[in-house]
Amino acid sequence: MRQISYCSHVVRSLEELAAVMSMYGAPILVLNANTKRETGRKAQLSNIQAAKAIADVIRTCLGPRAMLKMLMDPMGGIVMTNDGNAILREIQVQHPAAKSMIEISRTQDEEVGDGTTSVIIMAGEMLSAAEQFLEQQMHPTVIIRAYRQALDDIVTITKEKISTSVDVNNKEEMMKIIKSTIGTKFIKKWSNMACEMAIRAVQTVTLEEGGRREIDIKRYARVEKIPGGSIEESEVLRGVMLNKDVTHPKMRRRIENPRIVLLDCSLEYKKGESMTNIEVSAEMDFTRLLQIEEEQVQKMCEDIITLKPDLVFTEKGVSDLAQHYLMKNNITAIRRLKKSDNNRVARACGGTICSRTDEVKESDIGTGCGLFEIRKIGDEYFTYLVECKDPKACTIVLRGASKDILHEVDRNLQDAMQVARNVMLDPSLVPGGGATEMALAQALNEKAKSVAGVQQWPYRAVSRALEVIPRTLLQNCGANTIRVLTALRAKHAAEEYSTWGVDGDRGVLADMKELGVWDPLAVKIQTYKTAIETAILLLRIDDIVSGSKKGGAAEGAPE
Repeated sequence: MRQISYCSHVVRSLEELAAVMSMYGAPILVLNANTKRETGRKAQLSNIQAAKAIADVIRTCLGPRAMLKMLMDPMGGIVMTNDGNAILREIQVQHPAAKSMIEISRTQDEEVGDGTTSVIIMAGEMLSAAEQFLEQQMHPTVIIRAYRQALDDIVTITKEKISTSVDVNNKEEMMKIIKSTIGTKFIKKWSNMACEMAIRAVQTVTLEEGGRREIDIKRYARVEKIPGGSIEESEVLRGVMLNKDVTHPKMRRRIENPRIVLLDCSLEYKKGESMTNIEVSAEMDFTRLLQIEEEQVQKMCEDIITLKPDLVFTEKGVSDLAQHYLMKNNITAIRRLKKSDNNRVARACGGTICSRTDEVKESDIGTGCGLFEIRKIGDEYFTYLVECKDPKACTIVLRGASKDILHEVDRNLQDAMQVARNVMLDPSLVPGGGATEMALAQALNEKAKSVAGVQQWPYRAVSRALEVIPRTLLQNCGANTIRVLTALRAKHAAEEYSTWGVDGDRGVLADMKELGVWDPLAVKIQTYKTAIETAILLLRIDDIVSGSKKGGAAEGAPE
């Protein structure tokens, strides 16, 4: 048997390698110390390619000349939209880096409600800018350090030198801000109506207490989509609308200034929560059981009747007997409300939701509603609680030709309301149309001269990557991209922190201040933070390890 001996030598040149080989007189296995680094670089480049693929999917969805995507879900439904988040939600991907990119779009939507397309395009460009440095053997840590420094400078410059404050009580200013947001959407044709609806809805649900302002449009500004009619018939109700009808046909369907009781308990006999067995030995016992049920329902109804309300809303059921007692006392009952709907009714009419009928007090009754009415629209009945004195909740009724149009209008209106909310919470604006990105690119390019060492090159790459927004706007409207972008660079080089950007409709340079195109500062800052931090996160990954579940016993193994 041949004896094999193992040895290890660290060699620093080809001459030393030749000397070692002659010493042993045998083939030597040379291990490359950079093998692990090569594996890491391949993983990083793979992540970058996946991120670029996702960015390329929705690149054409940016700007007023954006193209629409037609999405087909597994159930056969069709969605046509240019909303980045809506598109990415429907895309099925396997690559983990691509999944991370889709996740940042959702994060952006939940945090500020706008900029979902911009953040994906920018994150893809930031990663693309790092690709050349990885190929040149630059360590990812150096790139990450430069990116972090660039992000800190971007946030500081945007807040201190580019942003301007705005008066949220000036309706004309607010209209201009929201118009610039929905100018790229399907609802652009009805922009005046949509802007007014968004402002009215946000102002309605604004709650100030203890010096703190809360604007929860997700819970308290509900959108009801009713197919039929025209978009011009859409409105923001000064109150709440529910897709419900009265429980008994003889109950009143119109009440002015109603007294409203809100419950989250059922008005029917409470059955045992666990398995209950009752043994009946005599005929009178069964009669007594039925009598106890009736007495309990009657007691609950009497607790309500003594307060003399006009309306009772409950999240649970209302038995036939309870309907009978309430109807006899001229009280209208509506049952099986959603928890969220009950909360909105409480905010609109000033009532308190009670868990037991015997605990309802006079102070719990809602008296802020001016009119209760049941209306029939199409084949369905809707409950209107409108003309409220000080509603802190509202319903936006959208009308339109088809469900597809209504879904798209709803998505656009949500963006408009989110922008109005962001401006009211943080009344600062930055110029849109790529002007902010170009001003930042120019500022970072100048600042890069003071960055020491090799870190300067990734820092400069961030400034070039920021130009992707004006460049994409120009590409999407079919303009001469290189010529206009060069002219825009010259504008910003001559005038520091200029408001000149790209007119996305015509593909020419324009002053965003004169054009009235503004973006909320909160949206821009969130876009930059999310895009650069995602790029940093993906650059830190040097390997992808896949773990799979064991599918039971191995083949051929004894049971």
